[in-house]
Amino acid sequence: MKLKHILLALSAPLLLTGCFDLDKEPEGVLSTARPFASTGEMQNYIAQFYETGVRTNNIGAGGGGDIAGADVNSDNMVGSAPNTRLSGQLVLGDASKLDAYTRIRNVNFLLNNLDNCSQKGTTGWNQLVGEAYYFRAWYYFTLFKSYGPIAWIDKPLDPDMEQMNLPRDSRTVVADHILADLDEAIALLGEKNNSSSMRVHRDVARWLKSEVALFEGTWEKYHKAEGDAFYDKSVTDAKIQNYLQQAADAAKQVMDRGVWQISTDGGTNDAYRKMFAQSNLGSNTEVMWYKRYDGDQIGNSVNRYLNEGGGGLGITASLVDDYLTIDGRPFVGDEKLAAKKVWGDELQPTLRDPRLAQTVVTPGVVLRNDRGGYVLPPLVGTSAYNYNTTGYSMLKYVQTDWTGSLDAENKGATPAIQCRYADVLLNYAEALAELDGAKNAAAIIAAVQPLRDRVGMPAMDFDREYNQSADYGFRTLDKYIQAVRRERRVETACEGRRLADILRWAAADELIVGQWPQGALFTGSNLEGNDFYAGGLIYDQAEKNNLFLTGQPGDALRYVTISRAGYPNGWQFNVNRDYLLPIQTRMLTITNGLWEQNPGW
Repeated sequence: MKLKHILLALSAPLLLTGCFDLDKEPEGVLSTARPFASTGEMQNYIAQFYETGVRTNNIGAGGGGDIAGADVNSDNMVGSAPNTRLSGQLVLGDASKLDAYTRIRNVNFLLNNLDNCSQKGTTGWNQLVGEAYYFRAWYYFTLFKSYGPIAWIDKPLDPDMEQMNLPRDSRTVVADHILADLDEAIALLGEKNNSSSMRVHRDVARWLKSEVALFEGTWEKYHKAEGDAFYDKSVTDAKIQNYLQQAADAAKQVMDRGVWQISTDGGTNDAYRKMFAQSNLGSNTEVMWYKRYDGDQIGNSVNRYLNEGGGGLGITASLVDDYLTIDGRPFVGDEKLAAKKVWGDELQPTLRDPRLAQTVVTPGVVLRNDRGGYVLPPLVGTSAYNYNTTGYSMLKYVQTDWTGSLDAENKGATPAIQCRYADVLLNYAEALAELDGAKNAAAIIAAVQPLRDRVGMPAMDFDREYNQSADYGFRTLDKYIQAVRRERRVETACEGRRLADILRWAAADELIVGQWPQGALFTGSNLEGNDFYAGGLIYDQAEKNNLFLTGQPGDALRYVTISRAGYPNGWQFNVNRDYLLPIQTRMLTITNGLWEQNPGW
């Protein structure tokens, strides 16, 4: 390869990331007649997408992060301040640039120059082109989830203003384009039996296809039922069924290969947690794709922020309460209250689904191997990044046996799992429940069974598990759909999936509006009066200390929460606006008004 081509291939990712706007001439067009003349050049170029087209497993003070802290935007976790979207406090000025369009444009540049490669049609070429189609689908899907209808662009735009003035395509058009890209990826990508290569492969594309189809099928179904402004007005029930069937079919193709299995390494009481804390998952039977960190050259800060029970975040009682009892019943009523009165009792794997004790710190758990320290009682109300907001500290993701630095930034090696076989099984089960839960009951039970077996839980029983408590958000749902939604919530807890689920189910009115995050029982439990708090924390809300409680002084039961200052009536998510994010005003201008603002903005 000529030196000029080598330099161009290496510099292209830098040159092509300068803008996202549709009104600018393409920057960084390779100054050669034959860009991507070899698969080597293509691979060097595609490397950029493995940095921006993945979820990274990091966490920052105040509950930030893509996976370990991402659920703070939902009812699963809460940071030290209310989430602005859930609280209905987003403003038009918060609108972000549509940076994904820059990355889409970079992918399009490659896809529009494929004929230049002398190795076209080879296995290596097919793999790289499949990766390009996968990443274009991923970038569009990230835009789609946030903004709804967008303009589908499949080539680098010329600087002709008529070509810049593109309207937004309908939801179904965009969804169909994304699914078509994933079909291309599935046809071209190679098969893999493990994730050791840390590259996209055919089953990863099948998983994403099931995600996209399930997302759009349920979004259209439930927003159409609400009659709101967020669904495609041309969508038919048959089209919705088609999306749900595509989701089931794509997931089933992965299942039918018989390659992937739910990981049981570590046994009933540790296999689930262990998977999220192992640095090297290349031979794990469940993890289909992940990003590896070594804690040295490439590290993250998950351990730093979570290894003393803080991180500036906490897991909510809403999530904790949704785990079934060990014998498969809803955890409700007097049984629930009695267990909450002794901190940690409600978390025990002898009483509850063992995934709970592998997600939330229980009394006696050692988080740091250099101190032998553990979180008892919870570190609510402390300062800096050790602050815990609810009394429920995260165990999932903490590398309790990590021998590297525990207090330095970016020196941890918690893996960034992109997708696992459990996600495939959950997508399949939910799609079947949405299509016809009663007819597909046996298949749903069979799909979920490996998840239950891993932790020693009984098989799914739709009648036994049906929660009709007055305070349960999904009490009126079909029992099959309620069961698979709960299973999805507990299996993927704190993985950054919850908000997208709430949005596609049009469920903010049941789960968010008027609600407020609360944590462990304090007044009325053994936490109040514990020597740990003596002389240190003042838990009277009137003193405006870091530890806030629900209710009023004198109430028999008060739970740990965050300050409700300014939110006396709980979260005020605007169901007529906040299901989609606002579009930057500048984007409306550069498209000469062809893009309209999202509803309510």
